[in-house]
This record gives sequence, C-alpha cells and structure tokens, in this order.
Amino acid sequence: MFDRRSFIVSSAIWFIGTTSLTRASIIRDHMPWSPFPSSAPEFERPGPWKFFTADEARVMEAIVDRIIPPDDETPGGKDAGCATFIDRQLKGPYGSSAGLYTLGPYKKGTKEQGPQSPQTPAGLYRKALAALDKYCKANRGGRSFDQLSPEQQDETLSGLETGKIELDGIDAKGFFDALLKDVPEGFFSDPIHGGNRDMAGWKMIGFPGIRYDYREWIKRHNERYPYPPVSIAGRADWTPHKS
Repeated sequence: MFDRRSFIVSSAIWFIGTTSLTRASIIRDHMPWSPFPSSAPEFERPGPWKFFTADEARVMEAIVDRIIPPDDETPGGKDAGCATFIDRQLKGPYGSSAGLYTLGPYKKGTKEQGPQSPQTPAGLYRKALAALDKYCKANRGGRSFDQLSPEQQDETLSGLETGKIELDGIDAKGFFDALLKDVPEGFFSDPIHGGNRDMAGWKMIGFPGIRYDYREWIKRHNERYPYPPVSIAGRADWTPHKS
C-alpha cells in the first residue's frame, strides 16, 4: 500500500542524491526564480489630459458634474474623476472602436441593435463638443458650456436629451446617450481606470469591490456593509511600504 511518509522520505533522498552531483549554491536574500510574471494592472492617475484639449476638458468636467451632481455625502462627477475616465477611454481602444466591425453598410437600426454608424466614440466626442461650444456661444451670449449657470447647463443637457437642441453636423441625442452611458461607468468603474476616485461611487452604494471573501454578507439584506471597498489594485493598508 502506498505510504505517504515513505514517499516523502524517498523523494528527499532522491533530491539530496541528485543535487549532490552538482555544485551546491547558497541562496541569500532572494529566490533565483519568480513564481509568475508580473501582471499588475495599469493604473490611470490624474494628470495631463490624453484626449481632450484644455477647453474640451473644462466643458466635460462641467457636464459630468451636472449628470452626477455633488451632495453633502458624495462628490459629483468632476471630483470623482469621470472626465478623466472618459478621457482615458477615448484615447484607448474604446475611442477608436477597436475590435468592432466598422466597414458598413450603415443603416438606421433599432435602439437594441446598438450604434449603426462609422463614427467612433472619439470622433463623436470631438465633433459634439465643438458643435456644443458653437451652439452655446451662439445662443448663450458668447459663453461656453462651462461658463453657464447650473440651471442653464441643465436646460442645455435636457435639450440634447429630448432632441429640442440640434447640434451642427452631429447627432445631439446620440451624444447625450453616450454621456449617459460613459459618465456612470466612470463613477462606478474600478479606480484603476481613472474614475470612481477614492471609490466614492462604491462607498455610496455600499459595494465591497474586489474583496477576497464576503460570503457571510450575501444573505444579510437591508444592512449597510461596514468594511471599505477594495480596488483591483488593492488597498493602501494592504500594500507593503518600501523602506
């Protein structure tokens, strides 16, 4: 019958015998191998805009702060980094429609069929922001969107949503629909993507994030989750500090 103790002993003897045939080496301070290649996530941090111009960025920060306005408990879209999230997404594969079929033919489809246009998200935002600036300056006393009062900003966004406001050379409602998708994504996505700064969106809804184990809470309804959320990148108090 197989005996585990005998197997371990024989394996140890075999290992000693084989290693005795080679030059012995002493390992100090580090292992001569790595268990897995490094696959740490890329972390989008606040910094220079990668897609938006400075003028576009000011307008976008004003837009995201009206779509998700701040309150006494939670920051709005601007302070939560939603404009940064969209900026990084538009500069990446999402902005260029990478991986999507874009050769046509293009026909107006139903809402359920998704976008039926050669327009990439990056192209949509660039043209729409330019057209929005033109509209605001022509109809709001020469002021850009970020210079309007909150009430005027809300009125303008509502006009885009309902189709009451038309933008030159661009689908205004399509632009608003893109905002209505991308801004909440920035508010609730993992912070490594540039939005949901300090996990404000997750804290607001009590989402635990990428926590190792929270099975004991799965069946506990109508209770506030008491622990802080965890990002893909971990938590500051979990990360060892280099001396």
